[in-house]
Amino acid sequence: MAKLEGKALVAQGGGPTAVINQSVVGVVLEARKFPQVTHVYGAQHGVNGIINEKFVDLTEVASSNLEAMAKSPSSGLFSTRDKPDEAYCAKIFDVCKAYDIRYFFYCGGNDSADTCHILNKQSEAVGYDLRVIHVPKTIDNDLEVTDHCPGYGSAAKFVAQAFAGVNLDNRAIPGVYIGVVMGRHAGFLTAATALGRKYEDDGPHLIYLPERPLTLEKFCADVQEVYSKYGRCVVAVSEGVENEKGESIAAQFTGGEVDSHGNVQLSGTGALGDMLAEYLKKNTKIKRVRADTLGYLQRSFLGCVSETDQEEARSVGEKAANYAIRDGKDGSVIMKRTGNYAISYDLTELKNVARLTKKMSDTYINEAGNNVTEAFLNYARPLAGPLPEFALLDAPAVARILQK
Repeated sequence: MAKLEGKALVAQGGGPTAVINQSVVGVVLEARKFPQVTHVYGAQHGVNGIINEKFVDLTEVASSNLEAMAKSPSSGLFSTRDKPDEAYCAKIFDVCKAYDIRYFFYCGGNDSADTCHILNKQSEAVGYDLRVIHVPKTIDNDLEVTDHCPGYGSAAKFVAQAFAGVNLDNRAIPGVYIGVVMGRHAGFLTAATALGRKYEDDGPHLIYLPERPLTLEKFCADVQEVYSKYGRCVVAVSEGVENEKGESIAAQFTGGEVDSHGNVQLSGTGALGDMLAEYLKKNTKIKRVRADTLGYLQRSFLGCVSETDQEEARSVGEKAANYAIRDGKDGSVIMKRTGNYAISYDLTELKNVARLTKKMSDTYINEAGNNVTEAFLNYARPLAGPLPEFALLDAPAVARILQK
């Protein structure tokens, strides 16, 4: 096969993560090794930056600067919520031709994979040699085919630590705590709150996911049961939980606000947590009920990074460059789990990932639909990596004198 000569272009799309820069740097450093790659460009603000020709030249940027950016959270090339259709992708394609872009790498979720798929079809239709690789990224962990997604492990580590701390707080001053976690259609991130549990009575005691319907009556009964047992209750709930009709519960309380993709706004307003807290106050005798929405904190929290996630994010970037430049292939990079925990990399067709959403396996959710199973914990532990240790005071009680 003749070597395809021209420029490489890398961009980031969708929500930032703690490790997405690792993938970009993996692409850049690996692409710079190939003599047929004349320049490596970065598009600022993803596909929006491409159609507006907002490029930076990464060809000779110091490796030390790239490595420093790789360790920084969020999107170093900035991101976008633009969701390209055929007409939008045609503009991207025109820019790629004008700049002699022959290798395109897009780090993102299933919408980014769809952009790659459309662009790939357009280049094939006119016979323009353009290798297109989707580099997986999402804290939601909801991409098809791959075992898991870069970005998820670090976000999972953050929510696990956050709820472990909240659990200790709730133990000190008992009551009901409700934490709303990101996850519109898949509950992987909310489920990861269970990773921080150490003792038998640790929270979150209840975990609600989009994969199981939830009624307010069941929610109230579950909380009351836990509270009667422990005198407190910590709840993790996904922003995307639905009722028995498949309707978003949060959408009923957000005033119909939608995001740039036309999706109903969920956790951003804090409405779901406030509504659930208010419902408990009205329907139980529990006086201390509090709710938080974790929001953007989950995505790019500085100093809370899974080493496994960091290494794998770099690897998918490097693999992407090799698949495109060395092997002349298009597709989406995927990870395969083997043994107790080892990862191998492969490439799947873009159509297998584009626009598709993976949900949690039934084996990961308990029968009551309000917690996770040991199978999920075994799946998620190596992705988040080791968590900080904590302990409870182990001291005997002193016998009462006045009150016997």
